[in-house]
Amino acid sequence: MKITIRDVGKDYGPVHALDAVDLDVASGELLALLGPSGSGKTTLLRAIAGLEPIDRGRIAFGDLDATALSVQERRAGFVFQHYALFKHMSVLDNVTFGLRMRPRAQRPAREAIRRRGLELLSLVQLGGLEARYPNQLSGGQRQRVALARALAIEPRVLLLDEPFGALDAKVRKELRGWLKALHRELGYTTVFVTHDQDEALELADRVVVMNGGRIEQVDTPDAIVQRPASDFVADFIDARDAARGPEPLRVASSL
Repeated sequence: MKITIRDVGKDYGPVHALDAVDLDVASGELLALLGPSGSGKTTLLRAIAGLEPIDRGRIAFGDLDATALSVQERRAGFVFQHYALFKHMSVLDNVTFGLRMRPRAQRPAREAIRRRGLELLSLVQLGGLEARYPNQLSGGQRQRVALARALAIEPRVLLLDEPFGALDAKVRKELRGWLKALHRELGYTTVFVTHDQDEALELADRVVVMNGGRIEQVDTPDAIVQRPASDFVADFIDARDAARGPEPLRVASSL
């Protein structure tokens, strides 16, 4: 499902959170929205989902003009940074919540809903944990439940807001590889927001660098690093390299 964004604007008083944003996301692409705090990346993601109404412009999913559609009508799977799981529901009930809340005429049979939930839990490597509750899971497991819930509705597109931001470094790295493999398997058009430049450059097919509500550059990870399109992008990537510190001095051992 291709996503088309044309001249999208969102204002908060005098502040242009999104300013004439144009973007095409190819069908099946894994796209990262990257930028500093306040750059507009999360606002853009929420606008695609329908969680943030836009003031100007157009958003389409394939041939469907989604601009005026509700969150439910857009059928976008959304994964929040802090999971947003229902603490009083089992893992299985969390995963199947969206299906169970559909209007009666569109709701699958109870057994079909259960079967779909169990299939998804197996897909995200949580088979056998369907009866547990969120507080009985690790952070990484809770994030997988949130992803399974987003997939349960068979979304047109998959949207992730800082999906690994609440996890420690080791778990983040493990889940990054897992998510990339899962994306290759499922092929959903996926947009994710991150403040972690390594994460964006490692995971994404293309990276969108944002600043002040505008897009500075859309390109492959290699091109972003090697051919920055503006001083801002160059400085942003340089800051990433500087944060790593200098390469350690290697002294060749004598034979």
